[in-house]
Amino acid sequence: MGRSIWGFWQSIVSTAVLYGSLALFTSILHNVFLLYYVETFVSVYKIDKISFWVGETVFLIWNSLNDPLFGWLSDRSLLSCPQSGSQITSPEVVLKRLRALSTNGPLFALSFLAFWVAWARPGLQFLLCLCLYDGFLTMVDLQHSALMADLAVSASDRTRLNFHCSVFSAVGSVSVFLSYSFWDKEDFYSFRLFCMALAAFSILGFFVVSRMLKHRFQQELHPKQDEAVTLKEPNVGHIPLNQLEKPVTISLYLKQLSKHRNFMWFVSMNLVQVFHCHFNNNFFPLFLEHLLSDNISASTGSILLGISYIAPHLNNLYFLTLCQRYGVYQVIRWLFMVKLGLSLVMMLAGADHIYLLCIFIASNRVFTEGTCKLLKLVISDLVDEDYVLNRRQQAASALLFGMVALLTKPGQTFAPLIGTWLLCVYTGYDIFERQSAKDSLISVPDVASGSGTPPLRLGCFYMLVFVPITCALLQLVAWSRFTLHGRKLQGIKNMRQSTQHGHLIDVKAI
Repeated sequence: MGRSIWGFWQSIVSTAVLYGSLALFTSILHNVFLLYYVETFVSVYKIDKISFWVGETVFLIWNSLNDPLFGWLSDRSLLSCPQSGSQITSPEVVLKRLRALSTNGPLFALSFLAFWVAWARPGLQFLLCLCLYDGFLTMVDLQHSALMADLAVSASDRTRLNFHCSVFSAVGSVSVFLSYSFWDKEDFYSFRLFCMALAAFSILGFFVVSRMLKHRFQQELHPKQDEAVTLKEPNVGHIPLNQLEKPVTISLYLKQLSKHRNFMWFVSMNLVQVFHCHFNNNFFPLFLEHLLSDNISASTGSILLGISYIAPHLNNLYFLTLCQRYGVYQVIRWLFMVKLGLSLVMMLAGADHIYLLCIFIASNRVFTEGTCKLLKLVISDLVDEDYVLNRRQQAASALLFGMVALLTKPGQTFAPLIGTWLLCVYTGYDIFERQSAKDSLISVPDVASGSGTPPLRLGCFYMLVFVPITCALLQLVAWSRFTLHGRKLQGIKNMRQSTQHGHLIDVKAI
């Protein structure tokens, strides 16, 4: 009976749905983590300031380095050309990634639980919990992202995989709204039970879904292994030239990557994108407080927060349909132009149009986050180009995703640093000293005269409009130099499909 039920679910649930559901088991935990981990250690565990900053500094370094490190550990065997004439097939690569997910997914959920129970001194627990959690999150995110490039090559298939990820990520945002009913820093017991329930659901989900996917690709692998046995022996004496080359070292890989022009232009654009996303996250409450708090109710402010949190996932579903029709490159270019256009309109309208300001604050974050969610498709295309340009035996998907993260994560640090500097430049307001400015680079009486606009409010408005204008202009310049689209992209995909013919997976058929 059990086997028949298992077979029934195997038959009706598509591979794309199963792949997308893995995003649910990550997002339900990570959303809660982002909202409450700082408040828990500051207000509940009473961590001291020095321990908090030491932990955040170590976490920043570890967060930047673990992506390429885990990517290299995961994919170095794929970069080493075999000497025997054997070749790793795509189903084998997928099985390898699924085994990693089935192990690291539950460990990620357990590391999430370590935050909500005091088991060591606050400073030590803060440091260990952050590093453990981010390590397992990186492993899960790298393998899940790399699966997209390994499961499909065509743009339509990858768009479909990303579509299901967006649906399940939006569902995962429900954990944020449920958490408000359980959060009470004075009585932590209910919140701990809530987190345990989330972790248990995530562990079960990773176990079941990874098992179902492994079962499918094991069935796909068996006939290919039988075929490979008949093909190996005649080819032993005729090993291709690129199989006689020495294995790819990390220094050689970095040299190859530095010559990958589209990769470098993409990283330049994405660095600005990461900066803008985290700038919005860091200063969203500040904009609400100083630009809107006197003109809107608290409930309206919470609605704006909710919209900006869940709308990017839902909006991405529409963006992905546009990607299928016009291509990812064109849609991202349009989003940059929309960001620039909205910012210019808001700048010309001024800070006194409250309803327009509400729409702009929410839409700015929605469009920015929506762009971020399309970039995995571009990185997957870069995986294809890297595979073709360097004549690899197998695409090193996880490693390339890790290198992108290494080079773009500094944007997370630049966002609060540049943002606080700009705030001080425009208003002289230092958020650390909590003092109003006396020596601002802008003459406050001259700027504010006639409108009655307080200098801090005006400075926040300038930040709100000038940062997206600058980001959009820089991104449009970098994106115009990115050539992996149109006929060139289709040519790269055709070359990858032809060189891996017989080893690629038909996602629709599984």
